[in-house]
Amino acid sequence: MRRFARLVVAALMLATLPVLGSSAAHAAEPVLTMAQRRAYLNYYAPVIFKRANEDNGQDGRDWLTNFDFDQDQNFATNRVNWVESERYVAAAAANQTTSPYAKWRIRPTLYTSLIEYTSGGVKSLVLLYHVYNAADKQGDAIHDWERIEIVVRGVTGTPGAAGEYVNNSTITHHHEHIIRKRGDSGFNFMTTSTGKHLMVWQADEAGSVLATHAHELRYVKDSYASLVSQPVTNNAEVEISGKDKNENVHYIFVPQASAAAVSAWGAQTLSWANAPTLIAGHDNEHTVDWYQAKRITYELQDIADLIPTHWSQNPAWPKHWLSSAVDDVELESPVVNELGVTEVSTGRQRFYSKSRDNGASDLTDGREGLIHKDWLYGAYSAEADEDREGSSDDFPAYQGTGTDSSGWSRQLASGRSDSPNVYWWQHDFFVHDGTVNTASSRENGAWLRGAWYTAANGGFDGRWVQLFDD
Repeated sequence: MRRFARLVVAALMLATLPVLGSSAAHAAEPVLTMAQRRAYLNYYAPVIFKRANEDNGQDGRDWLTNFDFDQDQNFATNRVNWVESERYVAAAAANQTTSPYAKWRIRPTLYTSLIEYTSGGVKSLVLLYHVYNAADKQGDAIHDWERIEIVVRGVTGTPGAAGEYVNNSTITHHHEHIIRKRGDSGFNFMTTSTGKHLMVWQADEAGSVLATHAHELRYVKDSYASLVSQPVTNNAEVEISGKDKNENVHYIFVPQASAAAVSAWGAQTLSWANAPTLIAGHDNEHTVDWYQAKRITYELQDIADLIPTHWSQNPAWPKHWLSSAVDDVELESPVVNELGVTEVSTGRQRFYSKSRDNGASDLTDGREGLIHKDWLYGAYSAEADEDREGSSDDFPAYQGTGTDSSGWSRQLASGRSDSPNVYWWQHDFFVHDGTVNTASSRENGAWLRGAWYTAANGGFDGRWVQLFDD
């Protein structure tokens, strides 16, 4: 009886309360085209200032890269192959076209998705950018998952149009999720005619655990104007969030689709021919001048490219992952590629997410893959300040007890009362509003409700759709 009563109450709430992301009280809301979605992801793609640690035969180790840089279509070999980057550089310098490294195609990449929803006639976007590093922890760990999340309000279909603004952003700092809101100090963008790019600093893979290390992300506290006004012979360094100090910059990674940003930084596309000229080649304590910092373009690819590799019915999944970590997701629509071809079927699907590392004695370093990450569902505890690693309180979203500002849980928002501790619904997503709630079971923002993701309601859930050509 108690369970029946709870279900009745839930049904009444769903029937009588406004549904965030739904337009039931309005005419059908227009949705963005695929081209417009790509344009928004390109327009707001971040600029990443990165410190390197590339002395002692580690040339190129701190480049961003793509998953299949080694062209073997096997993620489990990425760490052991990436730590040989200096051999790739040496072979390129000698133009050894018969070298096994000549087949590599290193393409600095951010893996991305776009979530579109409409509430009260206002369209908003959540843009996800996953910054990929093939190895971490001084080459002892595989697949570093750092992400940048940007929430844009007042969307009209033309990026940067009047009335549109970035409301908040979240970046990954190890297990912390550091949030900034519009108007906060240290929340800075490079704004040009072709984009509005959040400026983020990233550590190298090494460093002390008591200092910046292991590819952690920080907000750049300097304004873009203050950086470009410096003489090119000044030290290449930026002030970072959470610390009253500057950190070295050896690389600047710039979105290739923002022509004005590429021109402003003089960024180049990394290739076999120019790789030897685009290495930092210094340790992380070595400061270079601005003109010596290497400027490299990156491209965008889809998070949805990677999801099918985890799928239990994909014959190739054992090559990439281990089955000791399992994630069940109820798919209402299939995962499709750029041509609309189904790559993962609908229904309750099982994904394996324990990272496989063929170079480790036990085949893993214990990390999980992207499908397991809480941020993929917006289900994280937002923090205002960078604390010591692991100090964040967890948001019990999967358990069903994590509520939003209005007291809604994910199962109440979706109407799937059986989902807590059992499965994620494909369209579970929590949108943070940029402020922090220190309660252990509540976050400021809202679970997207009902059929928010449908075109009729002005929505689109791009986590499961491939937008960019491979």
